[in-house]
Amino acid sequence: MKYPIGIQNFRKLREDNYVYVDKTRHIFNILGNGNYFFLSRPRRFGKSLLLSTMHELYSGSQELFKGLWIEDNWDWEANKRPVIWLRFSKIDYQKKGLYDALKEEIQDISIQLGVSLSKKTLKSSFEQLIQLTSEQGKVVLLIDEYDKPIIDYLDDIPQAEANRDILKSFYSVLKDSDPYIELLFITGVSAFSKVSIFSDLNNLRNISLSPAANAIAGITQQEMETVFAQALQQGAEQHSIPIDQLINRVKIWYNGYSWTGEEKLYNPFSLLSFMADFQFKNYWFETGTPTFLVKEMKKHRFYDVSGFQTAVAELSNFDFTRLNPITVLFQTGYLTIQNYDQELLIYTLDYPNREVRSSLEQLLMSEYMDYPPQGALPRVVNILQALRRKDVGTVVEIINAAFAEIPYEHWQKENEHFYHALIHLMFSLLGTYVRSEVHSAKGRCDALVETADHIYAFEFKLDKPASEAMQQIRDRGYLAPFDDSPKAKIAVGISFSSEAKAIVEWEIEEKD
Repeated sequence: MKYPIGIQNFRKLREDNYVYVDKTRHIFNILGNGNYFFLSRPRRFGKSLLLSTMHELYSGSQELFKGLWIEDNWDWEANKRPVIWLRFSKIDYQKKGLYDALKEEIQDISIQLGVSLSKKTLKSSFEQLIQLTSEQGKVVLLIDEYDKPIIDYLDDIPQAEANRDILKSFYSVLKDSDPYIELLFITGVSAFSKVSIFSDLNNLRNISLSPAANAIAGITQQEMETVFAQALQQGAEQHSIPIDQLINRVKIWYNGYSWTGEEKLYNPFSLLSFMADFQFKNYWFETGTPTFLVKEMKKHRFYDVSGFQTAVAELSNFDFTRLNPITVLFQTGYLTIQNYDQELLIYTLDYPNREVRSSLEQLLMSEYMDYPPQGALPRVVNILQALRRKDVGTVVEIINAAFAEIPYEHWQKENEHFYHALIHLMFSLLGTYVRSEVHSAKGRCDALVETADHIYAFEFKLDKPASEAMQQIRDRGYLAPFDDSPKAKIAVGISFSSEAKAIVEWEIEEKD
């Protein structure tokens, strides 16, 4: 099987016989329910391929859809339209500046469509392109990665604002272009407020959280097991495990994205990359390092975002001048919807899978400790081995060795959060079951760590005795919810010293 890793052109994919997961029924259902759409999805999630598919649909390229669901359900003659396909990924705005690069792209599109433009400004040229093209039939306007000129400059706010102003003026043309447009479909990573970008486009429907659009991009579990059945069998043989075990591992690593809290999806890039070599790696994460995002997480003291709850307004509004790390984490694909409470209108978010969680936590840990992300893994593996042996003394030694490497200026005196964050990230990177600051009837435990044979309750104190931490575990019954578990239940009280910059005292007690 040929896997279209990084291929976003539907024609190339079909003509060169690459694997294609048929999304045409989803496309058909969406297009039958409106004319103006906006879809937000993370990078490398199939947005560009989606628009490329629509381009070929409206261009009447019936031969490319042979054997697909839509082949016999699309009126090829009646739906044929001129298509304006604007792709920001191919516009060199970094070198030429957004205004000039976009104006050049509009000119190139006009030549492709056989339209002669006479207007001089960017806004008037775009308006004229739409109007003149509509003489061939009502226009299908596809805009891919509309926000890329802003997202690329989140670490340079003045430039991001300048690009936003250019885009706002550019997109304002759409308000009075309704008579000429059959379909407008816009994709991007972020959902900027209408006030900032699409202030005049009141009929633009955001389908990002719509159940009907949940699986329009990405790969479902059923699609994965059906389309890649042969490959999965080969992978199981290569790993010398039953196929159901392999499928479960793949699911843990790469499945988990959802925009409804129900049906889960695979990131296509990660899944296809895995199918190509059957190696469990951080494929998607390695294609982009969100350094600015990690810095924002640390700035806002977000080190454990599992189970974070938020309202829809926070998920659908991206204000780059006042970045909300949770909003950015969701829209860029580092968090996804785990559950939606329809009565309270509250979304519960979590990491989508092991690939994303492990990678992001390595980066966040490196930000706290100021060393390369890959340096974290050997240390946490040693912690896991010690916890399996019930050797808390070695765990303390490993943690103190890590703290000793932190530059002096990074220490934050009397900042208990700093220590809690590092401990949580170390334990979470183990791949064990970790709950940080877990609530109980009488308070919350700093961290609960569960291995195959043990359940640990950790309580941390800064410049206070370990006995105080231990007494808190007893008094508040942090291990009581696990009384029915056959695993050994172990309380660990830890005392940090801001002067010594290390764990100076610890106590351990196994519950009967």
